[in-house]
Amino acid sequence: MKDGDHDAPAVEFADALAPEVQLPEAGHKPAPIQNPIPEPAARRRWLIAAAVAAVVLIGLNLRAGIASAAALFHDLQQLLGYGPLVAALLPTVPVLCFALAGAATAWLSSRMGLERAIALALALLAAGLGLRGVESVGFLLAGTVVSMSGLAVCNVAMPTFIRKYFAHRPSTMTGAYTISMSVGATVAAAVSVPLAMQLESPLLGLAVWALLAVVGLAVFLPMTFVGRRPPAPGTRAHLSPWPLLRTRKGLLLTGLFTIQALLVYTVMGWFPYILISRGMTPAAAGQTLALVQVVSIPAVVLLLAMAARPGLLRRAFMLTCAASLAGYLALLVLPADLAVVPAVLIGLGFGVFPLLMLVISRTGSDAAETTALSTLAQSVGYLFAALGPFGLGLLHDALADWTVPLVLLVAGAVLQLLLAHGVSSLVREGRK
Repeated sequence: MKDGDHDAPAVEFADALAPEVQLPEAGHKPAPIQNPIPEPAARRRWLIAAAVAAVVLIGLNLRAGIASAAALFHDLQQLLGYGPLVAALLPTVPVLCFALAGAATAWLSSRMGLERAIALALALLAAGLGLRGVESVGFLLAGTVVSMSGLAVCNVAMPTFIRKYFAHRPSTMTGAYTISMSVGATVAAAVSVPLAMQLESPLLGLAVWALLAVVGLAVFLPMTFVGRRPPAPGTRAHLSPWPLLRTRKGLLLTGLFTIQALLVYTVMGWFPYILISRGMTPAAAGQTLALVQVVSIPAVVLLLAMAARPGLLRRAFMLTCAASLAGYLALLVLPADLAVVPAVLIGLGFGVFPLLMLVISRTGSDAAETTALSTLAQSVGYLFAALGPFGLGLLHDALADWTVPLVLLVAGAVLQLLLAHGVSSLVREGRK
């Protein structure tokens, strides 16, 4: 961190966290770290525990609200009687909110501070999920918009939070964050239907996840007081993300985030349907999709362990991107009886996201630029990612076949591999 950077909590942790191996950046000398202000050991330990708990709980929340809804859409439509337009809109709203609300995160953080912005986002998440418990199509849509807008702010803010509080362990905490996301999604998808049956309402099966958001908010609130410190002289409070689109760094990070999000959300939306159209039962298709999520958890551990070692970031990117490409090829040519093969490969391919989050959290001359890069990549990326599941679904309807849509996904996986190579080159060169 440069002189004048107000990432102070990261400095406070320096004595308590063993340094992690960082990526070598040719021609780029590490910025000097400010001298830490002496703090009692008990307070340092409390700060570490609070920040770790915040990362894990926010990660658990970030996909639970989405994954819990997918399995209940059919029951919700039967209960509320809405038509095909609302049915198509509900799974699209989260990605659109990630794009539109996420774009405001840099501005919001500059006005409120990073910690307060995240706390507001968690409050919106809890309130929105609670609204979805009201028996009304309007409240269902409004609650989805409010809750997903809260998720959008957390999505963009977390790389900066990790940079600020865990500058010496970015790989470890990025891993904890993304693994928590996968665990939250897996558990929510598995228990949402049994919960709804136990509560005798699919709406209450959605609203119950507000409790997890309330717990996350309660644990995170003390961090809003930790982070309230005056910025050091010369610190940038806000940096507009849009001029970064004119830089090679901004274009590569945004391009890679866009294509990986498009591939991931297309799989999440259509993978079971593809298998069902080939003769697999809905229950088995859902279990196969769950396998994708389960495989992604050890994949994240392996890939981030590689990325923490000097010179292995590119190999980690190439491994996960090659697995993704092989997975889409397998889905194209293999029968449903062998669906476990593309499921495992695509699950390994989900590792692109945590690697990219790690790069973003390490990139930028200060926290303001890291926030701007995260805002740019995620707002633009999710906006275009929304076109993936929607467009491929329309293409399948027009052709009555999945061959052409899957060929396009294979082409997207090739582009993802090329962009990942460019991003790893960018980091190796230490470019700004």
